[in-house]
Amino acid sequence: MSFILPDLPYDTSAFGDLISAETFDYHHGKHHNAYVDKTNMLIADVAALSGASLVEVITATKAQENKGLFNNAAQIWNHSFYWKCLTPEQQAPTGKLKTMIDESFGSHEDMVAKLKEEAVGHFASGWAWLVLEGDGLKITSLHDADTPVAHDMSPLLTIDVWEHAYYIDYRNARPNYVDALLNKAINWEFVAENLDGNGALRADQN
Repeated sequence: MSFILPDLPYDTSAFGDLISAETFDYHHGKHHNAYVDKTNMLIADVAALSGASLVEVITATKAQENKGLFNNAAQIWNHSFYWKCLTPEQQAPTGKLKTMIDESFGSHEDMVAKLKEEAVGHFASGWAWLVLEGDGLKITSLHDADTPVAHDMSPLLTIDVWEHAYYIDYRNARPNYVDALLNKAINWEFVAENLDGNGALRADQN
């Protein structure tokens, strides 16, 4: 069984200038798709992983004996999760999620500021994350293709800070890109769903 490029949950023009259709064409259609193609090519030589889910491939290769397969499989998962974290309809946290944000960070605005600081301050390529840690929330970042799936973290939200995520629309202005997403394009309903601890499974492929 081969992994596939998942469809985007919205039209590529849905975000207007905030995330352009051209960015989606390159980011999803070329970068994400390349990770899918490379993973399928590399896994064909690993009989022990025949029929494994994406999460199973990531956890089986996280010790880096097969770094190429880990990196590409993790990037499929990271991107699939990232698309779900976005929405063209502006939302705000509510209910249990809002309460947990207030308890962990003081306010939604304080959480956004801390997540922006983590995303903008992350050196080179990688991902900024909001994760569930015990009964609270934590902000962290991981380099390159690294993923919460490999660290027993419970992912809630991610911001892609690889340059290909924003260079077409924002050039080198990563802060502007992060601001735009955090204030206008986060799918807080999806983030709230992940409070059940099953966020890793929501971008898996079987």
